[in-house]
Amino acid sequence: MTNIFAVVLAAGQGTRMKSKLYKVLHPVCGKPMVEHVIDNIQNLDVSRIVTIVGHGAEKVKETLGEKSEYVLQAEQLGTAHAVQQAESILADLEGTTLVVCGDTPLIRDETLKSLVEFHQKQNAKATILTAVAENPYGYGRIIRNEKGQVSQIVEQKDASDEQQLVKEINTGTYCFDNKALFESLKLVKNENAQGEYYLPDVIEILKAQGEIVSAFTTDDFDEILGVNDRVALSQAEEIMRARINEKHMRNGVTIINPLTTHISMDAVIGSDTVIKPGVVIEGNTIIGEDCIIGPNSQITNSQIGNRTSVQNSVVISSIVGEDTTIGPFAHLRPDSQLGNHVKIGNFVEVKKSTLGNDAKVSHLSYIGDAEVGNDVNIGCGSITVNYDGKNKHKTIIEDRVFVGCNSNLVAPVKIGEGSFIAAGSTVTKEVPKDALAIARARQENKLDYAKKLK
Repeated sequence: MTNIFAVVLAAGQGTRMKSKLYKVLHPVCGKPMVEHVIDNIQNLDVSRIVTIVGHGAEKVKETLGEKSEYVLQAEQLGTAHAVQQAESILADLEGTTLVVCGDTPLIRDETLKSLVEFHQKQNAKATILTAVAENPYGYGRIIRNEKGQVSQIVEQKDASDEQQLVKEINTGTYCFDNKALFESLKLVKNENAQGEYYLPDVIEILKAQGEIVSAFTTDDFDEILGVNDRVALSQAEEIMRARINEKHMRNGVTIINPLTTHISMDAVIGSDTVIKPGVVIEGNTIIGEDCIIGPNSQITNSQIGNRTSVQNSVVISSIVGEDTTIGPFAHLRPDSQLGNHVKIGNFVEVKKSTLGNDAKVSHLSYIGDAEVGNDVNIGCGSITVNYDGKNKHKTIIEDRVFVGCNSNLVAPVKIGEGSFIAAGSTVTKEVPKDALAIARARQENKLDYAKKLK
């Protein structure tokens, strides 16, 4: 296979989105749609990817990073003009160039690969990716000759009654002989109502030169969806979500209600894990085997070990070990790390802390900026007092410590191995190993005093 290049069109502002966020950066299943396109192109082992940026250029570059090279289309003068901006990078190279719109997140890498292979097999100078539409109204029609080659692309407004019956439509994705593309772009005119330079005109130029122009048809009409407004964005989200959920189910994951389950493109889930309704799994999350997730849990950029249960809880940028239970109604904030056989119960919040194996924080507690050892029990209502109004401080709780209910551990403080904190204590200094710490006022009963308060 010859060298493959790609040009991604991502310069448009997307006014119909009615958004401060540039169109191609709107996420579909947690990933900006232009990144979906770039990632799929990368799976073709392309030599170079050039993204045409315009509105929001710096944000697009920041999002894609080193996945692409970039050229600026300062004025948006049409699709042919956009591709022409890549001339300084690609024009002199031998190979095949894909042109893909950055607002088509549903197009699959398998389809792009098949398009390139078909193009090269046909020895074509250009190949159009087409689809068959049940209702082709508004799309450019693909008119083929008796050999199956493309004779012309006819826009809706220019199509005859007979041509309007054709259901094969132009998707806006193309494959070109690279040098032929850039030579033809020089001949494109802007003699139209919009005064713009249109990429489909390259097809007409190549046809007039007697070159072979072919068409490759995708079987999945959903792939060609271009996202131009919020309605199409929701449609793309729905289709992508269904694809992702189906992939996981076919790989051995049980999803109780796929319609209410949202899983990111990059998530990895082990077999025999059960996902209950209302679950949202975002970012680069990895979930092990035999887990139970849900209902209504959110897990973002986290790692969950085998046989762990997360119920009605939020886990953000954290690592959770095996055979651990979280929730219901718990919150793991970023940089939390739980060992194996840990219990985080209802209404417990953990922030930037590590908990060792067999640690238990069963209910109504806050653990922040703490190192908690193995086999530690933290009683109901206990907290690490980590913030003095200006700085955060660390609490260290060593192995086999028992913290009684409603205790305050005022950081910085260290609780020694095997020690015991009496319920209701406010601990402000180090507790030695195997000690009992009692830090509360001695109870005093004033007989009959309550009568005076009534």
